[in-house]
Amino acid sequence: MTGSLRNPVDAPVVIIGAGIVGCALADELTARGWRRVTVLDQGPLPAPGGSTSHAPGLVFQTGPSKTMTEFAAYTVRKLGSLDVDGRPCFIPVGGLEVATTEARWADLHRKAGLAASWGVRGELLDPQQCKKLWPMLDASMLHGGFHTPDDGLARALPACRAQMARAERRGARFLARHTVTGIERAAGRVTGVVTDRGVFPAEHVVSAAGFWGPVIGALAGVDVPLLPLAHQYATTAPLPELAGTDAPHGGPLRSQEAEGSEEEAVRPILRFQDRDLYFREHLDATGGRLGIGSYAHRPMPVDPFTVPAYDDAPVMPSSLPFTEEDFAPSWRDSVELLPALGRSRIADGFNGVFSFTPDGMPVLGESRTLRGFWLAEAVWVTHSAGVARAVAQWMTDGRPATDIHECDLTRFEDAQRSPAYIEERGAQSFIEVYDVVHPLQPIERPRPLRTSPFYPRQQELGAYFLEAGGWERPHWYEANAPLAEGIRLPERDAWSARYWSPIAAAEAAVTRERVALYDMTPLRRLEVTGPGALDFLQRMTTNQLDKKPGAVTYTLLLDEAGGIRSDLTVARLAADRFQIGANSGADLDWLLRHAPHDVHVRDITSGTCCIGVWGPLARDLVQPLTRDDFSAAAFGYFRARQTHLGHVPVTALRLSYVGELGWELYTTADLGLRLWDTLWEAGREHGVIAAGRSAFNSLRLEKGYRSWGHDMTTEHNPYEAGLAFAVRPAKGAFLGRAALTGLDEETVARKLACLTLDDPAANVLGKEPVLLDGAPVGYVTSAAYGYTVGRGIAYAWLPAAAAVPGTAVHIEYFGEKVAATVAREPLFDPQMTRIRR
Repeated sequence: MTGSLRNPVDAPVVIIGAGIVGCALADELTARGWRRVTVLDQGPLPAPGGSTSHAPGLVFQTGPSKTMTEFAAYTVRKLGSLDVDGRPCFIPVGGLEVATTEARWADLHRKAGLAASWGVRGELLDPQQCKKLWPMLDASMLHGGFHTPDDGLARALPACRAQMARAERRGARFLARHTVTGIERAAGRVTGVVTDRGVFPAEHVVSAAGFWGPVIGALAGVDVPLLPLAHQYATTAPLPELAGTDAPHGGPLRSQEAEGSEEEAVRPILRFQDRDLYFREHLDATGGRLGIGSYAHRPMPVDPFTVPAYDDAPVMPSSLPFTEEDFAPSWRDSVELLPALGRSRIADGFNGVFSFTPDGMPVLGESRTLRGFWLAEAVWVTHSAGVARAVAQWMTDGRPATDIHECDLTRFEDAQRSPAYIEERGAQSFIEVYDVVHPLQPIERPRPLRTSPFYPRQQELGAYFLEAGGWERPHWYEANAPLAEGIRLPERDAWSARYWSPIAAAEAAVTRERVALYDMTPLRRLEVTGPGALDFLQRMTTNQLDKKPGAVTYTLLLDEAGGIRSDLTVARLAADRFQIGANSGADLDWLLRHAPHDVHVRDITSGTCCIGVWGPLARDLVQPLTRDDFSAAAFGYFRARQTHLGHVPVTALRLSYVGELGWELYTTADLGLRLWDTLWEAGREHGVIAAGRSAFNSLRLEKGYRSWGHDMTTEHNPYEAGLAFAVRPAKGAFLGRAALTGLDEETVARKLACLTLDDPAANVLGKEPVLLDGAPVGYVTSAAYGYTVGRGIAYAWLPAAAAVPGTAVHIEYFGEKVAATVAREPLFDPQMTRIRR
């Protein structure tokens, strides 16, 4: 939602911060017709002293996040089209990442796959090819490198100037030397910005203040979960090798044309991630110097509330004194990679301040508690234009075209917003900037943070915990190891074997053959009550919810453009009371924004817990514990009932995300342990086990169940995602309905398809490119080994013409082409006989 009081473009907007994000946002807004845009900054323009003013300008597009890659790609395109005084705002020198370890070389193969998935040009090079691009390299250290020719250097301050000029031509104004001292508000809305030079009325205020974000947020009463940290950057004395004389390894580094130009760099940006280093040229009329950035030093947090004003800072607020002792190991590592540096020295350096969040991603969106107050924080130059475009679309159209759930300000739980958590995790984000991070790799500290009531029993059973949303989540249990002894599985490669155990296969088998308990407590639970609850949920979701109490319905939340914001399980427990199984804090935020005065929405997750009891013997386990009839006839599939199991009151939902008979059983947190013990004791005679998320994910993919945020997002509509069954246009108006008009499963251009790997021994993990006739046409969303079907499963987005059962494709996994075939889904129990019995 935009939160505007009128047509958005007529509303006055104040952007706080004239760094590259603020300038880009002013440009993007005015390009969309916004006429009353004011940008304020406490420093002088165009270099007000924040992170932009010292940024080295590296733009590497490729990463594990599709969203961030798209932000960077747009930044490259936009800045590549801008110039100032005849000089470009982006220098497409390319990027080169080199590997000096086998682990990094393998990761560069994975990164090449990510680049192909997201549409970025890239090529793996051998050591000698790397040396041709960077003759100073000691090729004997290298296993190889990854070259991305479209990456390069953003000239941050000229880019600010160019975007400022465009915005000013459309009516925006940029005011320097205006220190924000307050945010005015009334009735839950922002109304203006107070500065030391007057008040600026506003219906929208955007904090693009960089590492001052927490300061601006405090003025508005809005948490901004970021930590400013100092990052070391040094420049060498002039290097003959960069000037084109005395160049080792076979000749000058600059072309004849470059010698007479004013280019700042001609060689690719060089990343030596095994030692947390990057290098870029600084060429000028006097020759050339090398800039060296290091993430190898200790974290150096900075309190944003104590950063001096521009005029009080020795250089500028974002530039702190260089600490040579911290850089000394990085200099030694630099000389090792680039031996010519041994004849040079560090001539200058500084510790530059910029922003980190607990998960390393930006913080974007409008505050619900202060409508009209927006955040565009923790954004680096790399992603600046892309973020600005997304926020401008959001403010103008009510939604960004790019899925931003990884960046949404609502993604952090209350337990993740404490100053201690932000500081600890922000510092770790700095440490991990260049680390090889496995997609399942959990945080190490602070843990445990959130635990279900079953945690003591899980520990007793030897649970192997991973972490998500602060929750400890069992992935398998060592107590089940004896069950895995007779199971023969293909040998896994080292990468797919991390955070995995063959025990998961045993747990999946027991779920299929007997019965297992799954801790589903981390699933978000919302309660919606009030006389208008039904009408409200009917308007907000796609499926028909006007059913008698006791009904459970799978449905979708869409945005105005028909994109899937989330999928929900809605249980009608009474005429005016609903329990909702949701995905994230964004779902709660979305419903609260739209809820009328006679509807109450609250998050009940922390005060409740849930056990999934699933398997062919689930009814044999549960029925003796209750006087209510749990037979198929009396308690059908997708029905809900409030009852007692032993001494424990529960809300029982007959659902199964693993494709087997069973129930989700909810109770209050104080009775959770009693519920576990009751079920465990009753299940002994049936061979019950506890099972973890690893088995769960395998089972749900065999059944074809989608996972929001992985398999579908706001970038996809229900017909593309194979969820047409959850859409009931005939029920009447609902949010997003108009955007679906004329769409169906037969006419969409792309589809989410189920792939099975031809080789039963093969595995993929997700985000790999899918190739058709040798060319990338899509990417994997979710993947796991299907223990029941006996081969790897991958869901992937493909062109509709390719998403036809029987189509042969390849998935590129660490540079290898893995054969796969589009399969008819679901792979397991397509007639739904097991789940309905």
